[in-house]
Amino acid sequence: MRHDRFTALLMAWHHSANRRDMPWKGEKDPYRIWLSEVILQQTRVEQGRGYYEAFVRAYPTIHHLAAAPDEDVFKHWEGLGYYTRCRNLLVTAREIAAGDGVFPSSYPDILRLKGVGPYTAAAIASFAFGLPHAVVDGNVFRVLARVFGIHTPIDSAAGKQEFTALAGRLLNTDDSGAYNQAIMDFGATICKPLAPRCADCPLRRTCTAYRQGSVNILPVKEKILRRSTRWFYYFIFRYKGQLLVRKRTEKDIWQDLHEFYLFESPASTRWNDAAISEWLREQFGIRDAVVESISPLQSQTLTHREIRGQFITVSLKKLPPGFPRGTWHPEKRIRELAFPRYISQYLDGL
Repeated sequence: MRHDRFTALLMAWHHSANRRDMPWKGEKDPYRIWLSEVILQQTRVEQGRGYYEAFVRAYPTIHHLAAAPDEDVFKHWEGLGYYTRCRNLLVTAREIAAGDGVFPSSYPDILRLKGVGPYTAAAIASFAFGLPHAVVDGNVFRVLARVFGIHTPIDSAAGKQEFTALAGRLLNTDDSGAYNQAIMDFGATICKPLAPRCADCPLRRTCTAYRQGSVNILPVKEKILRRSTRWFYYFIFRYKGQLLVRKRTEKDIWQDLHEFYLFESPASTRWNDAAISEWLREQFGIRDAVVESISPLQSQTLTHREIRGQFITVSLKKLPPGFPRGTWHPEKRIRELAFPRYISQYLDGL
């Protein structure tokens, strides 16, 4: 397909669809655009919308976000995962607020913000300031690979270079923001990863993958994702109406979030009342605890690993010397803390 024809058809689809169903569509405030783009990294639009709206209500400007306590911001982020994004939000907001207080307006300056890569910088630059920078995300990779029949792996150095160059040539520099929004929306709603809506596609007659029957094999990736399994068994210790909680400070998943006492096992462990009583006696010298409940097997799939395990609630009559360090929180207020989804989903289901 000719480049000018592709751009013209895409823009015509965009204008006819007039998609304004997401609260960030048509937004010109760079802070809110940046916020939406960070939230939507590794997050489905349907899930991200509610988080975006909650953040805008709680922190309507970058100065509100910069001044917010870490704990409050992490609580708003709870359930989104990839918490490095949340930490980067706070770092960037505070750097801008401590400077001139104005969100940067050039592509190089935006790209220098912590946690902002070429895609996010291009989105902010084009949406907020009309600068001619093409976005290249998963939706764009998929649309271009299928329409132009490109088999170069998108996760290779050569592929990234090829797709980035092509995206730049296709960009409608007269209205870069609308074009970028159009191609992302097109990938999200028409040229979807699974079950693409080829019958509704205005590009299908000239789409290489559609003509060759290769829609379901494009785009190509050269790396195969392999997930490891980690076994997390959480002991919820209850003592005088309070629960023992600690914050994860290690350089590991869920850093800066809260958790209960964790026993990480190298393999699946069978727990019953007798096994738990023996473990408590060997670990802490506890002989009179009451095992209240043992949850069914819980699991959460992350990008590179799967977390599996159980929650074991134990009522303590007294605290033995050398009991694990942590903070005792009133049970009624436990959900005020920010937990990883693996834990918060269990708590919400109680």
